[in-house]
Amino acid sequence: MAADINALIDQLSQLTVMEAANLVKELEKKWGVSAAAVAVAAGPAAGGAAAAPVEEKTEFTIVLANAGANKINVIKEIRAITGLGLKEAKDLVEGAPKTVKEGVNKDDAKKIKDQLTAAGATVEVK
Repeated sequence: MAADINALIDQLSQLTVMEAANLVKELEKKWGVSAAAVAVAAGPAAGGAAAAPVEEKTEFTIVLANAGANKINVIKEIRAITGLGLKEAKDLVEGAPKTVKEGVNKDDAKKIKDQLTAAGATVEVK
């Protein structure tokens, strides 16, 4: 059976574009199906004009853009979020813009942003 399939593949590979289009039409009639969905999906990839579908981002980076006026509360939140010591957290806050955490999921990113924003910081999620 594998030899038959390989022979069929070889024969189909030798078809011109017009012959392949006619074959598709004939198979659609015979089997009562449509290859339109396949053609639409293959169209942009073959044409190269359309961009590939954008995958939903699953990992985010939290960046402290500005600590704001209430640095002490922001330092406390940074320590709670990252587990850093007092000096490291203070250095991070005073050195803004700095990355707070990388590779977090969407829910955690929102939670961290809300925590820091409530403490008075300006935060970017990338």
